[in-house]
Amino acid sequence: MSKNSFDGFSLLFSRLRLFLALSRTPHGLIDMTTPAFAALVWLGSVPSLYVVFLGLLTTFAGYTSVYALNDIVDYSNDKKKIRRNGISHTGGDLDAIFVRHPMALGLLTFREGLLWTFFWAAVAVICAYFLNPVCLLIFALGCLLEAIYCFLWKVSHHRVLISGAVKTLGAVAAVFAVDPRPSASFLTALFLCFFFWEIGAQNIPNDLTDLESDRQFGAKTVPVVFGARRCSIIILSSILIALPLNTAIFKLSPVQFTPVYMIAAFMAGAYLLLVPSVRLWFSQSSKDAMVLFNRGSYYPLALMGIVLVKAVT
Repeated sequence: MSKNSFDGFSLLFSRLRLFLALSRTPHGLIDMTTPAFAALVWLGSVPSLYVVFLGLLTTFAGYTSVYALNDIVDYSNDKKKIRRNGISHTGGDLDAIFVRHPMALGLLTFREGLLWTFFWAAVAVICAYFLNPVCLLIFALGCLLEAIYCFLWKVSHHRVLISGAVKTLGAVAAVFAVDPRPSASFLTALFLCFFFWEIGAQNIPNDLTDLESDRQFGAKTVPVVFGARRCSIIILSSILIALPLNTAIFKLSPVQFTPVYMIAAFMAGAYLLLVPSVRLWFSQSSKDAMVLFNRGSYYPLALMGIVLVKAVT
């Protein structure tokens, strides 16, 4: 390979990293295991190759576009925060493995970010339709709720409820992708489990790391409204609700899971969610909030690994 070719490849990869940073792809890839877990725990087996391929493409496109949509809607606010405080929490933040807010930093233009988002949204729309038109409706609802969530940054801390719903919709869509008529009770348990996981292990801990910055800008987040102490109680309470609901998911599945799977899932939740949330309850520190956020992000991946064992044996 010539030096010019190598330089060209290096430049192309550097640009691609910026687009992946816009979509928070390293974190997004982990989040994509949530729909995989939902489909596997409902079916108890690996779907057909057609569904697997289309499902993976839909999931990647959907998460890629929705995460990028967050930065598009928040573009103005992100630029203001960067001008005043610079970029914070880039060292230990799973969302900032590449770079945080590349558009607001001027590393990508707004037009480039918009085209990237629309492209992957279009891919998600097409693939979701072929999986199940219900999946398309769920994706559209997720995009709408994500935009509303961003607009409510300075309006209401209740936007945390919207965040919980958005993160859960992918799992619900995955069940409809493999079964057009799933159990309502199963879907309810699935929704609530990941709803409280998102609130307790993702959204509030992440906002807790930005508490001082958000206060400066008059944001209405749960930590700004309630403070670190009460937030730590909300976080721990949410996780204590999510863990039993995960057991309910296994119980309500039409597949017979032996107790070993439920015990494994509970142990994963205890290590990834419960232990760091208890530590945060004692300390109320931004460092422990980031530890919970990062470790808790791997919870869906752990659950997917557990049910995958059942699916392939």
